[in-house]
Amino acid sequence: MEIIHIVRRYGPVGGSERYVWELTRELAALGHRVMVVCERCDVTHPAGIEVHALGTMVYRPRWLYYWRFSRRVDRWLAAHPHPGWLIHSHERVGVHHVSTFHGPPFASVRERPWWKKLSLRIWAQLYLERRELDRAQAIIPNSEVIRGLLARYYPEYAHKLTSPVVPGVAPGVLRPFRHPMADGGVIGFVGKEWQRKGLSLAVDIAAHLRRKRPQLEIWVVGPRPDEIEHLFAGWQGGFRLLGWRTDADHLRDFDVLLHPARAEPYGMVISEAMAACVPVVVSDACGAAAQVGAESGVVLPLGAELSQWVQAVERQLQRSDPVPAFRHGWSEVAQECVEIYRPQLPNGPTLSDRRS
Repeated sequence: MEIIHIVRRYGPVGGSERYVWELTRELAALGHRVMVVCERCDVTHPAGIEVHALGTMVYRPRWLYYWRFSRRVDRWLAAHPHPGWLIHSHERVGVHHVSTFHGPPFASVRERPWWKKLSLRIWAQLYLERRELDRAQAIIPNSEVIRGLLARYYPEYAHKLTSPVVPGVAPGVLRPFRHPMADGGVIGFVGKEWQRKGLSLAVDIAAHLRRKRPQLEIWVVGPRPDEIEHLFAGWQGGFRLLGWRTDADHLRDFDVLLHPARAEPYGMVISEAMAACVPVVVSDACGAAAQVGAESGVVLPLGAELSQWVQAVERQLQRSDPVPAFRHGWSEVAQECVEIYRPQLPNGPTLSDRRS
């Protein structure tokens, strides 16, 4: 099979970018011919993958940047036709057979009051998003949450939606099973975008648990300490602000991962924690919640009472059985994509065919 992937930045530099990086390498390892068309490549070209970087552009305004990137991809494909190759896009372009949605649709803006939608930026973003969906033969959401949102805002394209292809997780650190001290334990929170991911609620949950478990600690990974110190005003110890970490060694020290996010398209940290045998307590607004079984932790409604969150975390701290290691490798992701590709394989369309 011959596949072109379109992504603005190629390399493991973010959530969706890592998805493309891992997927393309696994597809190449499976023996498929893989080409990447990108704005820039942030890593050494991996073996077996042909990478074409089109050059960086000014990022603002964002809608114009997306449009200019799309036009560059159009021109490159017109100058370098690849009849019979399947095009899998991860961006707002219009020359693809398959498109993966890594985040919530911009169309949620439709729910705002009309006076907040009177801007060229909003209408341009809506146009680019609708064009992406209209041109695709198959639309791959990266979670059930995203699938539901796409079906809600674009019911006319619901028939194109595939089953979610969730991100893979590489085997990493393993937390040895242990019983936290009855008056202690470590709650872990991970997330640079701490407001959206629910750190304020996590701090309240930990504070309530410390009334019963005075030696309990909450460790926060991601945000700069100076950004969040105010959340711990009045605390006398009981927290560690670890800042950004490039490794996952902290998972060994967590007794439970707490992720009460208000909005989370997927939430790789949840899968990574389960792969490390760390129990999790997460909100149902997380895409990865669909992968959380009863043996791995608890999923609570976003609007659950504080007492419900406290009880759920307490149950995980008291659990007497180990968490089975979660397994969903990137090779499985590649194989799932290949099954989606097969019915979409082109019979030599030209660029003008895709743009008509």
